[in-house]
Amino acid sequence: MAICPECDTDLDVDEEELEEGEVVSCPECGSDFEVITKSPLELNPVDEYDEDDDEAEAKEEDEDGDY
Repeated sequence: MAICPECDTDLDVDEEELEEGEVVSCPECGSDFEVITKSPLELNPVDEYDEDDDEAEAKEEDEDGDY
């Protein structure tokens, strides 16, 4: 049985059907997790893509003076 690392809700997934790299979502808290390993089952939170973070990184690189 898979348990959500964020809210401890039972994730209704068939662990034998999961593949490494697959993303599962918690129906209770809405968090997404990537399957890292199947045995034992290890889930890591999926970082949500944030365009503002990319823009901040690009600006920081420009300020470093690499022209």
